Amino acid sequence: MQVSRIVPSLLAVVSLATPRGGGAAAQSGGRYRVTADNAWFYQDVAGRRIARLARGATLSGGATRNDWIQVTLEGWIFSTSVGKSDKPEFDLLVTRAPNENLRAAPAGPLVAELAEGFGLKRATPDSSGRWRHVTREGWVLRSTLAPLADVVATRTAVAPDSDSVQGGLPPPPRGADTARVDSSRAQPMRMTTLYRAPDGPEAGTIATETPLRVLSRNGEWTRVQFEGWVKGGDLQAAPAGVLVGVTAAELRTEPQRYVGQVLRWNLEFIAIQKADDLRPDIPSGSSYVLARGPLPERGFVYIVVPENRLPAFRALTPLVTMQVTARVRNGRSRYLGNPVVDLISLEGGGGTP
Repeated sequence: MQVSRIVPSLLAVVSLATPRGGGAAAQSGGRYRVTADNAWFYQDVAGRRIARLARGATLSGGATRNDWIQVTLEGWIFSTSVGKSDKPEFDLLVTRAPNENLRAAPAGPLVAELAEGFGLKRATPDSSGRWRHVTREGWVLRSTLAPLADVVATRTAVAPDSDSVQGGLPPPPRGADTARVDSSRAQPMRMTTLYRAPDGPEAGTIATETPLRVLSRNGEWTRVQFEGWVKGGDLQAAPAGVLVGVTAAELRTEPQRYVGQVLRWNLEFIAIQKADDLRPDIPSGSSYVLARGPLPERGFVYIVVPENRLPAFRALTPLVTMQVTARVRNGRSRYLGNPVVDLISLEGGGGTP
C-alpha cells in the first residue's frame, strides 16, 4: 500500500464525489474546488470583482468563455446580516458592514466573504430560522479552480438514499441511526486525495484499491478508516490520558463522543473575548480565548480560561502558534458550531500558566 504522510488507523475524510454530468472541466454542469488563496468572484467576464472566495470552497460550474467559468455561489448566511433587496434581480442584500461570511452549511466551512450590498437570491423558501439559504451567479477565472473527480467507485451494494452514487452502501437496519453507516468495505479505483476534514487541508493520497472501512457520510464526503504500517522511530507517543490527532471536524460530527475527553492541539491565538448571547455554552460575561485550528484546520475554537490564568494569554502576540491541552466542554457549540474546551495547560506560545 502506497500511502503518503499517513499514520496507522488514521481517521480521515476522503471525497467520494457524487457523479455529475460534464466530465471535462470545460463542460457545463461540473463541480469545482477553489485552489487559489486570492480567488475572486466576478460580476461578469473580466468585469468587477465582487466577492473573495475561500480556498477549498466548492462551486457549481456552468458555461465557459475563454479563461472564464460561470459558477453558482450557494451557501448559508446569518438571517440578521441580510435584508430585502430594492433591486429586482435579487431577493436579498447583505446589510452587515463591511462584509459577512457565506458558509457551505449553517456554521459550516467558509465559501466566500460578501461585502455590504452584495445581492443574493433565496435558494429555499424564507423561514424564521437563524440562517438563510442563498445563491448568486457570476464568473471565476479558470486558473483558480480545479474540477472535482466524477466519482471514486466502491465495491459495495447500492445505498438506498442515493441513486446517484455508484456502488454505494447497504441499507442500514430498520431503526438504525442513518447518520452513521455500517462497517462496509470499500476501495478507491484511482489515486485519491485524503483530507483532514471536509473542504479542509490535504493529508496525503491513497493508492488504488487500498482497503478502506466506511464509518459515516456527510453529503458528498465519506469518512473512512484504514490500517497501515510506519517505522516506529517516526512516531511520537501521546501523553497518558491525552488524545492527539483529533480534528475539530471529528468533534463537530460526534460532539457527545468527545465531551470530557482531554485533547492536545496546536492552535493560532486570535484574541481574548467575553462570552455573549451567541455563545451560550460559555457562562455569560466569562472570558474565553478565540483561537484558530487545530492547525492546519481553519475553523475556530473557544477556550474557556480562568481569570487568574489569562495573563499568559495576554502576553501572546495575535496569530502566534500555541500548544494547548484542554478538556472538551462541547464538541459543537449551539449556534456557531465551534468546539468549546476548558483550559488545562498552555505548553507553547507563551509559557506555562
